[in-house]
Amino acid sequence: MLEIRNIHKTYNPGTVRELGLFDGFSLSVEAGQFLSIVGSNGSGKTTLLNILCGSIPVDAGQILLDGQDITRQKEHLRSRRMARIYQNPAMGTCAKMTIQENMALADNKFKRMNLLPGTDKARIPLYREMLSELGLGLENMMQARAGSLSGGQRQALAMTMARLAPIEFLVLDEHTAALDPKAAEVIMELTDRMVKQHKLTAIMVTHNLRFALDYGDRLLMMHQGQAVLDAAGDEKKALRMENLLSLFNEISIECGN
Repeated sequence: MLEIRNIHKTYNPGTVRELGLFDGFSLSVEAGQFLSIVGSNGSGKTTLLNILCGSIPVDAGQILLDGQDITRQKEHLRSRRMARIYQNPAMGTCAKMTIQENMALADNKFKRMNLLPGTDKARIPLYREMLSELGLGLENMMQARAGSLSGGQRQALAMTMARLAPIEFLVLDEHTAALDPKAAEVIMELTDRMVKQHKLTAIMVTHNLRFALDYGDRLLMMHQGQAVLDAAGDEKKALRMENLLSLFNEISIECGN
């Protein structure tokens, strides 16, 4: 279970650009829950992910993971339990390395470094099997450089690489925003399947309201560092696009958008 308790975050304190984003914000996410977060620009969505992953510190408050206080824990230590998929497909893979090398790199995450070959040939059949599940033909392109792949292929590779580590949390930072509609659908189906099969706790920030409605079992809408809508289970299933759009347009107009 993830608990964010009474966090405070102010950017540029004491300057003319001071921005108090979070002022006592709290959130609990149950183990195995798939939470979608939507909201206006500047509402705190990405900042929340950065705080969760340890990319930026909080000014006050606590972050607990299964009861353990990780508020001051370094980002690389949190990554032992969390995988983050970014908006830019290029950020999850090494462009100049082949698909096989990228998979091996992820496979050796957190393992001791030594002078043995970076790719264990005995693991290659597993890599092919995992890639074949995507239905994108990547298992037949093992020697292709990641930089030569399309955005959707590269994002799918990044998500497959995340599965090689024994993670518990999947953090999705607008991971379909840079993709064309067809590729975005493929990645969302892969995301849903991955979360369910591996019983992951997932937190997805998205601007796609349909994806937020269609996927996951909880939906949170944020505005100015606060939750203006929090629907889970049957309450989320009862939500309709027109209701969600109405609330979203209301807060967007308030922001001057």
